[in-house]
Amino acid sequence: MRPSARIPSVLAGLVLALGGAAVAAPAAHADMPACQDSVQSTGTEVTDAVRMACYHGLVGDESGCVSGLTQAGVPGDVAATACRQASR
Repeated sequence: MRPSARIPSVLAGLVLALGGAAVAAPAAHADMPACQDSVQSTGTEVTDAVRMACYHGLVGDESGCVSGLTQAGVPGDVAATACRQASR
C-alpha cells in the first residue's frame, strides 16, 4: 500500500477506535458514582472495599456487591439499593 493511501486508513482506524471507546467508557462508569453516593449518604466512608463492591454490582454480581458493602458497614437495605444503581 502506498504511504499516501495508508495515512487516511490509519486515521479512519483511530477515529473508529477512539469513537468506540468514548461511547463505551461513560456507560461503564456511569453508575459507580451513584452506588458510592448511596453508600456515602449513610455516613459510611467510600473506601477501596466499597469501590470494589460497587464494581461487583457494575459487572452484574449483585450478591457480591451487597455482601461487600455490608462487610464495609453499609446497612443491608442501602447496600441492595446501591448495588441496583450500580448495575443499571
